Amino acid sequence: MTRLNLLYGGRAPSAQEGGRNPAGGAPALEPANGQRRVRREPEALAELDRLVGLARVKELVREIYAYLEVGRWRSRENLTTVPTVLHMVFRGNPGTGKTTVARLLGRLFRDLGVLSRGHLVEVERADLVGQYVGHTAQKTREQIKKALGGILFVDEAYSLARGGEKDFGREAIDTLVRATELHRNEFVLILAGYHAEMERFLRTNPGLCSRLPLELVFPDYNVSELLEIARYMLSERDYRLSPAAEALLERHLRQLVLTGQAAQGNARLVRNLLEKAMRRQALRLLNQGQATREELMSLEPADFGPLLCSLAPPQEVQA
Repeated sequence: MTRLNLLYGGRAPSAQEGGRNPAGGAPALEPANGQRRVRREPEALAELDRLVGLARVKELVREIYAYLEVGRWRSRENLTTVPTVLHMVFRGNPGTGKTTVARLLGRLFRDLGVLSRGHLVEVERADLVGQYVGHTAQKTREQIKKALGGILFVDEAYSLARGGEKDFGREAIDTLVRATELHRNEFVLILAGYHAEMERFLRTNPGLCSRLPLELVFPDYNVSELLEIARYMLSERDYRLSPAAEALLERHLRQLVLTGQAAQGNARLVRNLLEKAMRRQALRLLNQGQATREELMSLEPADFGPLLCSLAPPQEVQA
């Protein structure tokens, strides 16, 4: 599948709008009297850059952004523009940031004037597939209608093709494919799921690959990235790891990566570990009877439980 196969498009702002798109995005960087104005990038791109890892995903999103923005410049110069094709496939394991990136893309496309609202409608098989003939098409069209002006994000999209030839899931696929043509410039469709399952799924309908020309691959996080995610999650909640607790958590994460367990949750797995540690810390401090500000903020090895504390040092894996 071609990773980047965009076409220029989008409405160019008028001179009266001062170079701003209707959704209130920042002015474009464009030649003016022989000079260039510095363009402030959309906040969605800054937030994307702050995400841990995902180097290739960030690179592709910036390519999309650049392509759309330069297309606006071309429009101002009366150069040829054609409708934009932005429907996508996201492949990656749980907890690798697929939903987060989809939400940021919605905001980015809104700021560029590609989408009118930029909201995210997240659905799964149960939201699209009905119980009788004709029900599936109706349910799927309802979700598409909700997503107009924004992004329709179908999680675990491969489940739509699991039931065989007589399963109503195939009707949902056909309805989604038709909608990418009928509402080509009114919403963005993102089909998301695990790597291998999505590869098989895309072969079930010849129209999928041609109508979803963009593919973003979300890799699993390595040990260093998982630890960085843990620090960020804790700082957001005014917690931090003591040096001993951080060393313990890093050792545990190495073992999870080594055994392949980390790929089953990635950032989600880290969040669950931290939330359990916060509950254990609360119980420890309550039994203690009082706590200083530093103690309220600090997670200690005991808060991660005896299972982690008893881990044997694992083999070295990529940090």
